Amino acid sequence: MQKILGLTRRAIDDYKMISEGDKIAVGVSGGKDSVCLLAVLNAYKKFAPYNFEIIAININMGFDATDKTEVQALKDFCAKENIFLIIHDTDIAKIIFEDRKEKSPCSLCSKMRRGALNTIAIQNGCNKIALGHNADDILETMLMCLMNEGRFSTFSPVSFMDRTNMTLIRPFIYIEEKYLSALAKKYNFPIVHNPCPKDKNSNRSETKELIEQLNNKRQGTKQIMLGAIYNPSRNNLWDTSTPEKYKRDNTDNRKI
Repeated sequence: MQKILGLTRRAIDDYKMISEGDKIAVGVSGGKDSVCLLAVLNAYKKFAPYNFEIIAININMGFDATDKTEVQALKDFCAKENIFLIIHDTDIAKIIFEDRKEKSPCSLCSKMRRGALNTIAIQNGCNKIALGHNADDILETMLMCLMNEGRFSTFSPVSFMDRTNMTLIRPFIYIEEKYLSALAKKYNFPIVHNPCPKDKNSNRSETKELIEQLNNKRQGTKQIMLGAIYNPSRNNLWDTSTPEKYKRDNTDNRKI
């Protein structure tokens, strides 16, 4: 826990994620990352140099296969830790898989869940939403954008949404998924397993496997790629907006 608390505090400090008087909605999907985030932020409150409040919001997708015993365990955990929990029921699963019959549902599902989360957060007076995206998620998203969309992009540590006046923060950007898995197991955090049929059969899961293959072939590859994200000053990509720069720096402009 101490290592994860330290890396979380570093991310919060580096990107000024939390300020005095913030009311933060922690998006709790039920997966290990979001439940760990809830527990870590609750622990961080006790020694943070500022006062802030957290609540937990779970967006129930409406899958019949959702384990009610696991949901009750999440409720019990929040009650024990004195965390206000909101479970918001939706028909997202029905809309996506029955009404629209989406073949590639992940993008639409994410937008609908995020929209519901924003709405509930605003209704409860929150000014920030904390999401449990970890270092692996950051790298996977960068590669997905590169391979599928032809652009270098990934989640931002902090994002302000003008339309809703809400700020998104991602305190786990420096923490690899394996450490969160170990934390959840050590403290027996309540996990609500995702019954979505696309959970282990998505573009993201394929990208995760690709990264594992690259890292197994050459140890340290994942950390090197993460370093390129954490240190944008290392980037040396073309910038066509400054043609004069290339005239000065063109090392190929040699007399033959």
